[in-house]
Parts: sequence; C-alpha cells; structure tokens
Amino acid sequence: MATITIATVIDAVAALTADTLSGSTYLMDNNKMYGSIGVGTENLQTLVNKDDELIWTVWALEVEVYVAIKDIIIDSKYCQPEETKYDGTDISYWFGEVKRNVREPISYQIKFQVGNRKELMTLSTPFLIGRS
Repeated sequence: MATITIATVIDAVAALTADTLSGSTYLMDNNKMYGSIGVGTENLQTLVNKDDELIWTVWALEVEVYVAIKDIIIDSKYCQPEETKYDGTDISYWFGEVKRNVREPISYQIKFQVGNRKELMTLSTPFLIGRS
C-alpha cells in the first residue's frame, strides 16, 4: 500500500479569462520512479494498486485567487473520494482508497471552485491506471 498525493496547480487568472481549465491546469503526483504518465500536464495518469491511499490537493498559481476542490467523480467500484480537513484547520483535501486493481484506465472528473465564479469548473482529463 502506498499513499499517493495528486496535486493540481491552477493558473486561476488564465482559467477565468479563458473560461476553461484547459491549458491552465497542471497535475502531478508523488509516484516518482514508479512512472505515472503526463506529470505536469492536465492529462496525468496516476499509477495505482489496490489498497493505495489517494490524496487530492489543489493550489492556485496566484496565491491571492481562491481555488478549491468541490467534488471528485469517479467510478465508485474503484474509489470513493471524500472531502476532509487537516486537523485544527478549515483547509480541505480529498481522500480515497483504491478498492480494486485497475485493469483499464479509469477516467475521473475534478470539480473546482475558481475565484468568485458561481459555476464550478470541471477537469475531465486525469486517469487512474494500473501497475502491470
């Protein structure tokens, strides 16, 4: 079992200006030599095994702009992410455990609150992939 952090950096000013996360979103994880694909792009494919713990976080490139994960939508047979908070704070992250081995790539969506925009912005490009 591994704990894998999936971090998203959003260029919030660019995303709000363009009205899309495409081209303004960068994902990475801490798999290091284990070989996730697309690190630093919006097309991250995170390598996982059954029982791995996943932690999703988000950061704004411009610290004065608010960004937050509001939902993660993924096939519940594989993972059921839930929002939680760091002890003693109101800073949230999302946590989920991989329930079964991934044989085919599993796409998922991350819904973000960006700035004071009323509608959530959705990223649909990341995947979980299994280790061979």
